Amino acid sequence: MQILYERDTRLPAIIRSGTLGDMAPTYSPTVRLRRLAGELRRLREANGLSPEAVAARLGWSRSKVSRIETGRTRASTADVAQICDLYGVNSSARAGLIQLAKEVRQRGWWTAYADVFTGSYIGLEDEASVIRQWEVQLVPGLLQTEDYARAVISAGRSAVYEAEDVHRRVMARMARRTLLSRPNAPELHIVLDEGVIRRPIGGVEAMRFQLDALLTSARRPNVILRLLPYNVGAHPGLEGAFTILSFTEDTDPDVAYVEGTAGDVYVESSEHVGRYKVVFGHICDAALSPEESMEFITKAKEHLS
Repeated sequence: MQILYERDTRLPAIIRSGTLGDMAPTYSPTVRLRRLAGELRRLREANGLSPEAVAARLGWSRSKVSRIETGRTRASTADVAQICDLYGVNSSARAGLIQLAKEVRQRGWWTAYADVFTGSYIGLEDEASVIRQWEVQLVPGLLQTEDYARAVISAGRSAVYEAEDVHRRVMARMARRTLLSRPNAPELHIVLDEGVIRRPIGGVEAMRFQLDALLTSARRPNVILRLLPYNVGAHPGLEGAFTILSFTEDTDPDVAYVEGTAGDVYVESSEHVGRYKVVFGHICDAALSPEESMEFITKAKEHLS
């Protein structure tokens, strides 16, 4: 799939950052921040005001208005109150926007691992209602066992991370896994390339335990796991792995996420995210059914040696 560098009038269509492993991007708006930015932008447009006019009336810079409306700056409650006064927002809507501004600044569980999760992907993932993921190399982080995660994080990084750093990243990933077992857990739809279950990362025993864990996860009511076998040949997912995050609120647009060593890409344009959804659907059509996939993984586990 071609990565598109066009821009959407609502939000930046693409946000790229240089990251590695669990380190999320330097900038990507969280769900609540994106929602607040969108609401403030829509209010301005409904009042027929340009960003320049708003800046002049509030005594702000043009760039501050732009940063707030694109989620690049967290508007303070005082900022939101000023904006509401300017736009003549009724008391009920005003209270809701100010509360949203407060929630934007609330700290999530992942802030305890701020040295590992340095951006906003985990925040987006944590609030997603549906996660669709196509993976070609590794078991996704949400389903990794501790030994598997340690092998992945340690691979090729001995010169970068000390043992205690690796351990901390492993613990952060294990904390991340609890997302799937909480009361409001998202639906997780995953398709794995056969290579994911064939590569014995961490050794045979660690891989056998990881495949057991995959089978256990696949039995969760909120998890659908499919496998794409080698014998399918050419298929729509050949251009690489990606994740699509969807949210409960209609006002929160879906996000497609592509992780890479040179940098991570967020696609937020509805048209372009729609293309990822179509590709994901085609990958699902080419893959085995969930029942066949579990049988396939079970046999693969039995033949590990």
